[in-house]
Amino acid sequence: MIYADNAATTRLSDSAFERMLPFLRGGHGNASSLHSLGTQSRRAVEQARGEAASVIGAQPSEIVFTSGGSEANSWLLRGMADAFRNEAMHIITTCIEHHSVLNACRSCERNGVAVTYLPVDGAGRVLPKDVEAAIRPDTKLVTIMVANNEIGTIQPVAEIGSLLRERGILFHTDAVQAVGHIPVDVRDLRVDFLTASAHKFNGAKGTGFLFKRSGLDLPPLIFGGKQEMGLRGGTENVAGIVAAGCAVAESAVILGETAVRLNAMVDATVRDILARVPGTRALGDTGNRLPGLVNLVFKGISGESLMHLLDMKGVCVSTGSACASGETSHVLLALGLTDDEAKSSIRISYGRYNTMEDAGTVVSAVCGACEKIRGSQ
Repeated sequence: MIYADNAATTRLSDSAFERMLPFLRGGHGNASSLHSLGTQSRRAVEQARGEAASVIGAQPSEIVFTSGGSEANSWLLRGMADAFRNEAMHIITTCIEHHSVLNACRSCERNGVAVTYLPVDGAGRVLPKDVEAAIRPDTKLVTIMVANNEIGTIQPVAEIGSLLRERGILFHTDAVQAVGHIPVDVRDLRVDFLTASAHKFNGAKGTGFLFKRSGLDLPPLIFGGKQEMGLRGGTENVAGIVAAGCAVAESAVILGETAVRLNAMVDATVRDILARVPGTRALGDTGNRLPGLVNLVFKGISGESLMHLLDMKGVCVSTGSACASGETSHVLLALGLTDDEAKSSIRISYGRYNTMEDAGTVVSAVCGACEKIRGSQ
């Protein structure tokens, strides 16, 4: 089986597995307990906090561990709406954000918050001038992802962050697809909040983190004990947190070389498929996208049928975001595709453990499947 759906989730790295294993067995102490096993768990959690902070240019005290990116996004948006509940509040976002952001924004709207959903261009880029034009006197928060999970387009977050910082407007970025894959530094990006998820960078599922810039207030997500600086009560997932810290630190070390290799694989995949399958095109910003990710549209071919045929051939790809399986992609529609075109796409996302040989197999499988589908039409 060749796994080419790493944008949905990644394999747990060997190092992260080895690091977390002791905390699933003998080192199972509660990180809030004062005995030796508890102290051991506390040290491990704080080491992971430092590792996550170091990778994104933050301070350890600015990192709060969560169950993943969706929880962190929902918490941030609904928490900020709660913080400004006694004031008029306006949020700016884009129409291609992850559903955890879009649905949280819609929840805020139902509670009286005004939200502007900015369009993107044909490559999936939001323009800083559009963000600036959307600002109102009551704009309290802007949330724009670092990179899109379906097409890989990287957004001009640093430029947007600078114009917002000048105006004193809070800025959140969903960096779930970016952390561990491209350089992400919260100071360079000038963001106030950032969310990440461990299973996207070869950590364990069920763990993520929120960066909250020092000095900013956010209402607690879970009331309980003093865990996570009193912001998220409840016993910490020590094993998952430890794996997250290990995985993000490991990813940062090999980030550059991995990106070069994955970009070469995508370039070869796109070149060969476009040459062999007429009526195919690649979406997104081909010059500024995440390493290893490409979304292809095949004229007159059902993306779902293609995905299932590839699965039968031992190749795992997707038709878009795993969180919106079965739905027409809101991202592709935002690029200007018709409903039929949006349903004719697949996303190929290579990861750390893929090889150029895998890419060759993917190309052969895709071309063979397309020939079979078109031959039966």
